[in-house]
Amino acid sequence: MKVNKDNYCVIMAGGIGARFWPMSRSSHPKQFIDILGTGETLIQSTFKRLTKLCPPENILIVTNGIYKDLVMSQLPEISEEQVLCEPMRRNTAPCIAYANYKIYQQNPDASVVVAPSDHIILKEEGFIDTLDSALKAASENDWLLTLGIKPSRPDTGYGYIQYREETVYPEDDLIRKVKTFTEKPNLELAETFMESGDFLWNSGIFIWSLKSIMKSFRENLPEVDELFKKGIDVYNTPGEESFIQETYPVCKNISIDYGIMEKAPNVYVRISDFGWSDLGTWGSLHDIRDKDEQGNAINGNNVMVYDTGDCIINMPADKLVVINGLKDFIVVEEEGTLLICRKSDEQHIRQIVNDVKIEKGEKYV
Repeated sequence: MKVNKDNYCVIMAGGIGARFWPMSRSSHPKQFIDILGTGETLIQSTFKRLTKLCPPENILIVTNGIYKDLVMSQLPEISEEQVLCEPMRRNTAPCIAYANYKIYQQNPDASVVVAPSDHIILKEEGFIDTLDSALKAASENDWLLTLGIKPSRPDTGYGYIQYREETVYPEDDLIRKVKTFTEKPNLELAETFMESGDFLWNSGIFIWSLKSIMKSFRENLPEVDELFKKGIDVYNTPGEESFIQETYPVCKNISIDYGIMEKAPNVYVRISDFGWSDLGTWGSLHDIRDKDEQGNAINGNNVMVYDTGDCIINMPADKLVVINGLKDFIVVEEEGTLLICRKSDEQHIRQIVNDVKIEKGEKYV
């Protein structure tokens, strides 16, 4: 199938990436940063990847209104009509409902991929083949599909999906019916999931026909669907922006997982393995970056380390930095802000950012 005019992609790019502070700031979040040093920002890589499935004009970017100029400057291929600006954060269900109606006005027969802007895919060909198969299955069945990643460790930072053993789709035996969704577990539970062999990490990447997802919104989140349906005559017109400005403040804050995927009876998962990381933390970046013999992932031209191992070190290009005696630390400097934190404490970074905002002001976050 591959590139198909009936395929649409929705890239969710509204997050602020607080756990990647101080490199990721509210004014310039991680999806707009070349975090891997490849010459492309995360959103540019995501966009380019998805053009292998659909024409560039069929890709919509949902983001906070304050990032519109960043999106337009980093993706010059797209038009302003392809950038869906949210006036405030309302989680993933409202932004998908918005995109649904926007696409519906253009192509009611669309098949849709919804993907975050800031994930890493190391095996791109495998990723496109996986989505290709899932799109075909979604176009032929009233299914809501998600991609589940084979877990490599009992990670407590991901949600988990349990699947049924029976095959359901003759053309791809890796598509299975979902049994349960579980929010981020504790370590003991994550270890149990690993041992059982029928659990996958929830990637947050979704595939469905437009008809199926709109039907599911009507059945499972009618209050959200009704709000966006009221604007059916203004999407892709000059009246769209003011309608969205009025709608978002009265829309509930709810995720697509909680609002739809955990309730709907027709949810399926495609067992996947394509070198995926949600790149949610400094530790996950350490995992995929090149490392020295002591396991340090160092970014900076003038960094010297002694008796230091398994650290992630991100420094301004030419700043001389000497580190002695650190193990398993995050050491990051960006725009005059220095963070030194144990990797094991990286879940606290979000709280640290809140504290900095309160005590030191907006300019540091």
